[in-house]
Amino acid sequence: MQILKEDCPKEEGNDRSLPYTAYVVEYKDKDGGLHYDISISDSTVDIFDHYYDKFKKDFVRLFQSEGRANPKLWNNPADKPKEEPRKRRRRQG
Repeated sequence: MQILKEDCPKEEGNDRSLPYTAYVVEYKDKDGGLHYDISISDSTVDIFDHYYDKFKKDFVRLFQSEGRANPKLWNNPADKPKEEPRKRRRRQG
């Protein structure tokens, strides 16, 4: 399970560039205010278990985002691309 965005606006779940395995999680804070996270996982149960263990009775609901991308082809924009090491030339002589 991976949390993509924590405490974000609910409207960020409408982003169609997200993978279709992305879920918006709604939960309450101690003051009763609603907060939203966007998480991805191979299984919805993994997301539910994580948030229920974390928030117990303050967990409100879990619903699928508007994501349309294939999760195998989707690249997280927050991940930095790895630099390829430079290849050294062999000296001839």
